[in-house]
Amino acid sequence: MKNELAPTYEYLYGNNWVLWYAISNSYSVVDEGFKKTLDTYLKSNSKSSFKEKITSLKSTELIENILNDIENYLIACNTRSESETSLNESFIADYRKIQKTYKINGKIIKVYFDSELVAKIIHPAIAHLECDSNRIADSVFDIFLRDDHLLLFKNQSCILKTPKKDYHFLRGKFTMHILCEIYEKEESDWLGTFHGSAITDDKTCILFIGESGSGKSTLSSILVTNGFYLLADDVSPMLAKNTSIYHNPNGISLKSGATEVLKPLIDNFEDIPITEFNTSKGPLRYFPSPKPPKNYYPCKSIVLVNYTPNTNTELLEISVKDILETLIPESWLSPLPEHADAFLEWLKTVRLYKLTYSDNKSMIDTVNELFES
Repeated sequence: MKNELAPTYEYLYGNNWVLWYAISNSYSVVDEGFKKTLDTYLKSNSKSSFKEKITSLKSTELIENILNDIENYLIACNTRSESETSLNESFIADYRKIQKTYKINGKIIKVYFDSELVAKIIHPAIAHLECDSNRIADSVFDIFLRDDHLLLFKNQSCILKTPKKDYHFLRGKFTMHILCEIYEKEESDWLGTFHGSAITDDKTCILFIGESGSGKSTLSSILVTNGFYLLADDVSPMLAKNTSIYHNPNGISLKSGATEVLKPLIDNFEDIPITEFNTSKGPLRYFPSPKPPKNYYPCKSIVLVNYTPNTNTELLEISVKDILETLIPESWLSPLPEHADAFLEWLKTVRLYKLTYSDNKSMIDTVNELFES
């Protein structure tokens, strides 16, 4: 019954099933009880036969509720997100008010902005890569605001149009195309970009995730100043071919609340420029950390960061449900079925943890032990 609404892929992790729906490119985590009921529904020939199969177990009223819940669930999982705004936008050279040139992995990238405000979306995170060069650019980007929409052009072709309030989409798209340029890849080569910070010991890497303000970037900065390397901050890109996370050259974004902790650890901390763009995030500094020895590393662990004052350091294994509820909403994952399958296969190979801490030294020791294990 309604098999066209069935999940495309199903993977069991412990006591949870992760289901992927191709139509919406969405992931759903359900328990074994719900999965069993869902399977019964999908294998039934009609609503009546489904009701008959569970009649002995449920009251009539409860059966109707279960039926409604299943149908609403499947509709939601098979509903596409709003279609992309038309990209039939004309390029206008008159919007080129500010020019910045960057050298990244030997590539020359030229970016034009129409205002200082728009430049703040992109420039501060890569300001350390700015250069003077007369060499012909490998790629040219234009970013400007028109009719309350941010437009992103690459080589004068529009590749994104988004409402200005959703500026993070533009930042993510721009980062993706920078990665494609410096690693000579296509957008379709990437499995996804995770909203998290990746740290490496030059052998493997750990992906640290958490809600905004959870302390991911502060933790990353502390680890960088204690012998580890930053692989990526906020946008951690994974290539489908090898399921490894690649180096993202953006600096680490540091909120003002981390100043007292990081000031003694980072040389010339006060000289790092302050950027004020998003009032909810407050003033930001972007710390340009040293590049790791290699461009990519395999990821063996995902750690949910939980900084809590006055607590002991504790690293506990957690469920895939806890991880995906934080990882999925602000990450971009490829809609290609083969990439969704690869993501779910990869997820089975990594260990999942929650790190609660307040003391930096014990946190560093714990992370070091996790790498060694």
